[in-house]
Order: sequence, then structure tokens, then C-alpha cells
Amino acid sequence: MYSPETTKYLIHLTLQAEGVVDKPDVVGAIFGQTEGLLGEDLDLRDLQRTGRIGRIDVQINSKKGETRGEIQISSSIDRAETALLASSLETIDRVGPCAARVTVDRIEDIRVTKRRRIVERAKELLLEHFDEGTINSDELLNKVREVIRIEKLALLGEEKVPAGPNVMDSDAIIVVEGRADVVNLLKYGIKNAVAVEGTNVPNIIIDLCSRKTATAFLDGDRGGELILRELLQVADIDFVAYCPRGKSVEELSRKEIIKALRNKVPVEVVGDLPAGEGPAQQAVRPGTSETRSHASEREPAEEKVPQDQKKKRYTVTTEPLTLGYHMADVRDRKIARFLSPDFTVVMESPASEIEDALQNLNGDIGGLVVDRVIDQKLLDLIGGKNLEFVAARDFKGIIKRPLSVRLMKIG
Repeated sequence: MYSPETTKYLIHLTLQAEGVVDKPDVVGAIFGQTEGLLGEDLDLRDLQRTGRIGRIDVQINSKKGETRGEIQISSSIDRAETALLASSLETIDRVGPCAARVTVDRIEDIRVTKRRRIVERAKELLLEHFDEGTINSDELLNKVREVIRIEKLALLGEEKVPAGPNVMDSDAIIVVEGRADVVNLLKYGIKNAVAVEGTNVPNIIIDLCSRKTATAFLDGDRGGELILRELLQVADIDFVAYCPRGKSVEELSRKEIIKALRNKVPVEVVGDLPAGEGPAQQAVRPGTSETRSHASEREPAEEKVPQDQKKKRYTVTTEPLTLGYHMADVRDRKIARFLSPDFTVVMESPASEIEDALQNLNGDIGGLVVDRVIDQKLLDLIGGKNLEFVAARDFKGIIKRPLSVRLMKIG
């Protein structure tokens, strides 16, 4: 259409003809009706012959006996000459045998358009293609500190299990799955973690658990559940902290780690789970480190629900509650509590009327704590409500458990 090396301007014109015409008719009208109009210096044929005017590009379409289209002419002459030439094209009043009208839409400065594209591309390059060269002092310090912490890793016992530098001197230890978990805890200043490194629990960990307060903090997957079950059988575990479901301890942020350890639950609350059942994960945020006896001595956040009242809806406005608190508070009271994800009580009803309560259930419900035995029929009904967890006195006759529901015994 035009030579990008020499073109300065691009003339955009609109053509309307009262009849059907072809491209050669349009080009012929342009040359014929402008010939001699502006003198020899601006004769269109001479300008094109010397390369100062580019090829005339015509795009037309005929419909219902009329022809409409666009004409583009490239120019390398100066602004005034280009404007004069463009205005002369508006004198065309016929194309072939048809009356016609040509109008200048605009004269585009090709250099301006190029500069605009250059600027936009430069912005993209600046934002996307430069290597990050800024220096963040905090980031550099964190990297150095991380190296120091990793260098302080200890290897304990004959099995050479990875451990933090304070494991032997501390009164409490945190049992995790692997070396990467110990490193991640060290990264955030937790120096009393020791790794199991597999499902075969090393003797050094069994010995440490017998002499120190031990918290199991394992990955939120099937592997973590299996290791926890073995630890509960062979080691003296005092507390269990739960990783968010589907996550590993090695990938948790500082906030997630502190939250999980703060919400650890006494091992008595975990109890003996049925075969194939894992404890509730951090997604249900189990109770704090206080024992069940202490939790049961706390004043309940609300008065007990009268037996003649089917359900009571209220919101706890005191200190944040935990699953451990609700499990201890519900035990031996024959009531059911539906909890929100942050453990606010959404609805409370007698345990014997839980089926009716499920029918009226609505809102953001995280799980259920109930002082009764759950059978397969009731569990199927609960599974249809998309709850994350169920804590009950016991589970009997469970053949098929919904994969999305975590089961816990109140004990």
C-alpha cells in the first residue's frame, strides 16, 4: 500500500458513487479529474512517477445499486503539499458514468503513529522484560538468616533424624514429617522441631516424646494421617496440631504455622478413630492447648438450650471459641451445635432432633458438634449439607463415609 521507508502521511478518503463501479474506474477518475489542477509541480502522475506519492489503494463494495468504499494514498511530500493534494481529490464528482462524491476523512501522520507504537511497546518492555534489579534489604537479610538457620540443623540418634538446634534443651518438641518441615519452622524462628522421616518412627523420637511435651504437626494429607496413627501407637504424644487440608508443613506461612500450633488439641480429644478415619484437619481448626477438663470448667458462651425449644440461633460475641471448647461443652448435654467456619454457633438444637434441624439449615455452616451416636443414615443426610467436619460421641455402622467430611470422636 505504501513504502514505510519514505512515507510521511497517509490520506484517508471516503467514496460514494450512485451506481456500480470498479476499482479501475475510481483510479482513472482520480488521475483524470486532478490532471493539471494544481500545476506541474503537484501533478499526481508526476508525483507518483518520482515516488513522492505512493500507490493508490481502493477498497469498494457495491450494494443496491450504490458503491461505497475507502481510498488511501501515501505521501512523502510536505504537510502543506499533502493537504493541498488531498483537498483537490474532493473535486472529483464522477466515477465512470456515475455521479460520485469523495471526502477526506483524515490525514494520518505515519511518524506519529509509529512513535505511539514505539512508546506502547517500550512500556511493555519496561514492565515485563527487565530483570528485577531493585534491592530489598529485608529480603537479603531473610536469605542470610535462612542460611544460618539451615546450617544449625542437627542430626539426632543413630537414624540421623533432622532436628532444630533446641530440641535437646527444650522442654517441648514438635514432631513433623521431614527435613523440609524442620527447615521451614527454623525459617520462622521455631527451633525445637524434629522430623520422623517416614512412617517408621525412629527410636530417638520415641525417647524424646517420653521425656518432653510432644506435639505432632503433620501434613494435611493421607500420609500425615497414617504417620499420626503410628505416632499415637508407639510414642507418648501430648498434643496434635493440624496442617490445613491438602497442604504440607513445609509450604506454610508464618501466620499459618503460628495459628496451627496455637490451636493444637490435646491427644485425648483425638481419641481412637475408626479404621481409615483421619482426624479433622486445620480446615476445621480444632481446639487450643488447654485440656478438656479445663475447657469444661469455662463458662459457656450462651445458656443451655431448653429441652422444649427445638433450636436457638445466636452469635457468640465474647472471646473467639475453638472446636475443642465446643466438643467439651457439648459432651453429656445431649445437644447439637452447628458452627460457622470461625466456630461461631449458628444454630443449636436437641441432639435427638438433629434431622429436623438439618432440614432448616442455611447460611455458611462449617461443621457439626453433637452429643449422640451417628449412624450411616444420619451421616448420609449430613453429607448432603456440604459440612467440613462432624464431631460426635461415636460413629456406628459407618460403611460409606463422604470424602469431604472429617469425622472426630468427642470421647
